[in-house]
Amino acid sequence: MDLYQEIDRLKKENEELRKENLQLKEIIQTLLAKRVSLEERLSRYENPKNSRNSSIPPSQDYSRSSKDRSLREASGKKPGGQQGHKGTTLEMVENPDKIIEHIPEFCRCCGYDLSQLQTDFVEKRQEVVLPVIKPIFIEHRVFQRTCICGNIVKADFPSGITPGISYGKNIENLAAYMNVRQYMPFQRLSEMFRYVFNLPISEGSLVNVINRITKKSIPAYELIHNKAENNKVNGGDETGAKINGQKGWFWTIQGEIFTYVIASLNRGKQTIDEYFPNGFVFSVLVHDCWKSYFKVAAYAHQICLAHLLRELNHINECYKLKWAVGFKQLLLEAIDFKKTLLPEDYHKTLNQRDEFEKRLDMLLQETIAKKHPIAMSFQKRLIKYRQHIFTFLYYHQVPPDNNGSERAIRNVKVKQKVSGQFKSFSGAKSFAILRSVIDTAIKNNLNPLNTLAEINAINL
Repeated sequence: MDLYQEIDRLKKENEELRKENLQLKEIIQTLLAKRVSLEERLSRYENPKNSRNSSIPPSQDYSRSSKDRSLREASGKKPGGQQGHKGTTLEMVENPDKIIEHIPEFCRCCGYDLSQLQTDFVEKRQEVVLPVIKPIFIEHRVFQRTCICGNIVKADFPSGITPGISYGKNIENLAAYMNVRQYMPFQRLSEMFRYVFNLPISEGSLVNVINRITKKSIPAYELIHNKAENNKVNGGDETGAKINGQKGWFWTIQGEIFTYVIASLNRGKQTIDEYFPNGFVFSVLVHDCWKSYFKVAAYAHQICLAHLLRELNHINECYKLKWAVGFKQLLLEAIDFKKTLLPEDYHKTLNQRDEFEKRLDMLLQETIAKKHPIAMSFQKRLIKYRQHIFTFLYYHQVPPDNNGSERAIRNVKVKQKVSGQFKSFSGAKSFAILRSVIDTAIKNNLNPLNTLAEINAINL
């Protein structure tokens, strides 16, 4: 073999080695990409999303994470009632309805008859009991008289007294209150009336009773709607619920003194358009960043910082990322800063507020490695909604979170837990109307049962 042949052989061998090297590099890049993907998937399994680090409801938690991951920070206060808290201790009354005297009749030592001897008072104790509840049947009798002129004058039955026998309005009020406020399904409600009040009422009769109160509550429901439409600060939230076996939705628009609940078959903007075609042009709308709310006309938006804090917890659990810790610290400082502001401060130039804005921009501009995709996605979303993060620092009545709306809509989940589902859309709508009225009454320190009684007294 001459020198030229050896050179050709080495060239071919070198070319093959180069090709093999390129193939190995491609394999290495593929394996590295798979490794990043597998590490990402593993971090999600090791640190799964739950109700404490995301918007997932507690009912979907596979296992509750430890309490030290809660957003709630230690207050330093001792457990139980705090200093100055007014208790509700049961106290004795000055004039009891019934007095029972316990006097010894004979001596426990020698058996001597003590009935003729003087008694000396030692001690008193009281107990509170409920009387046996029995229904009262009231009969209304109508009479007539003949005037001297020959005209026959017949008296009228009171409003609401139908031919035969009917349930009194206080029974109707209690049925609506127990069903809507205390979540009792019709079967158990019927059982309560039978065994507690000694008054048999069928489930069908209870449905009719609640439908009648619902009809009378519509004007109050419309007043709440008008308040929501013109309120300066509104919170919004929605949750799914089964309605006759199908997926349904309940929405809430609520403020400090009202709660407006809507039963719907969709979660899209069309629900808001149906009930609020003009949007909320006078309102700062506080919500959890659901896209439908951004499509609604509103004076301004505030996204829920509690949701963001939970997501930052999850990011930190997955990656131990200093960026997430810094972002969380910024939000917590901003929330604490709001607590120090007076109503007149919001219209001033505040250096601390400007500093928060600068720190926020720096965090949103910071480069996040591709191996932290959850953090990248979070940052990208907040860049899109940048102007809605610190709205609460510019308006006195705007809260930094949407917790009020979550509390207002949570009753739907409790109702579904107890009753399973709404058997009809009309039943779901009835619940929404009555729940709006009851929750609004409670927010205004009114007795919800008395509120239903006032509404039921209206003659239609």
